[in-house]
Amino acid sequence: MSTTTTQDSDASRRDFLHVATAAVGAVTVGAAVWPLINSMNPSASVLALATIDIDLSQIEEGSQISVKWRGKPVFVRYRTQSEIDAARATPLSALVDGNARNANDLRADASDENRSIGENGEYVMMMGVCTHLGCVPLGDGAGEFGGWFCPCHGSHYDTSGRIRKGPAPQNLHIPQYTVAGTVLTLLDEYKG
Repeated sequence: MSTTTTQDSDASRRDFLHVATAAVGAVTVGAAVWPLINSMNPSASVLALATIDIDLSQIEEGSQISVKWRGKPVFVRYRTQSEIDAARATPLSALVDGNARNANDLRADASDENRSIGENGEYVMMMGVCTHLGCVPLGDGAGEFGGWFCPCHGSHYDTSGRIRKGPAPQNLHIPQYTVAGTVLTLLDEYKG
């Protein structure tokens, strides 16, 4: 009888050692892999800039500001009436890209009304990244259409941020946003 008890005791000890070794191995692998997985998360500086507020009342008519959001420039322009009129007079058939590229309404056409902000469309806001090769276009009325110009390869955008001439295939993208009074808030949902 003592032989059976000793064998059962040895089997229990062996089973316990197998389970304990597997558990320690799993914890060790998890501890080794976690830093790699955690390094794929956005940095604290990116998370801090995931949602920002821009006070539109601080921008003078006919000027623009650039803010950094998620590591990329964002252009916000307070347009003059002549800039609004020029953008709204442009027929959709004259545009290279007929899509608004507005994350707030992905199905919208590229009319100025679908790309502007404010009661009369006095503000425009868009990512300041050329859709050709990712350069940062010059603003403040640059280019042949009075909007933005990318000197790297000659892309011309109008006062609504729509590509009008050059190699860029798409209009400047508009991230998701909300407006409350005079505060424009860029939201974290942007994936562009």
